[in-house]
Amino acid sequence: MRKTILLIFTLVFVSFNASAQKINWVTFDEAIALQKKNPKKIMVDVYTNWCGPCKMLDKNTFQNKDVANYVNANYYAVKFNGEGDEVVNYNGKKFSNPNYNPALANRRNSAHELSRYFQVRSYPTIMFLDEKGNLIFPLVGYKNVSQMELYLKMFNADEHKTLDTQEKFNEYYNAFKSEFKG
Repeated sequence: MRKTILLIFTLVFVSFNASAQKINWVTFDEAIALQKKNPKKIMVDVYTNWCGPCKMLDKNTFQNKDVANYVNANYYAVKFNGEGDEVVNYNGKKFSNPNYNPALANRRNSAHELSRYFQVRSYPTIMFLDEKGNLIFPLVGYKNVSQMELYLKMFNADEHKTLDTQEKFNEYYNAFKSEFKG
């Protein structure tokens, strides 16, 4: 009996600590509503259920304590299935996936209208939106912890606004010193 109670306590404690380092994901509609009350940028992880690099991004990057803490402090984080059936309200328009096939939920499916609107062509794509919900930049492909840190910090501090040439971005990229562990 004591061992069972100790085991339950340990599992609850470990679960609590693990969840403290996770990103606080919200829906797209929730992020837009939150943004109206307290303006913050939005980070949208556009994924699909069948996408291997999307799963790697979740496991290797978004589960990182430093990434999760930074995202939670500075962004509203949205996890959006680019081929899912969620209905989203954005800029006064309703977006859905009228050709969604539930039988293909874990395989390639029809692209969501919002994915098409933002011209998402591959997964994962991480879209960064400004405090008014306008697209800043779509970051395409898997990113490791230090790569993600660079973009999270660059967009949060609005440094992207001064990086108007590839040369300026390269200088910024080469000068960037990662602080996140992982």
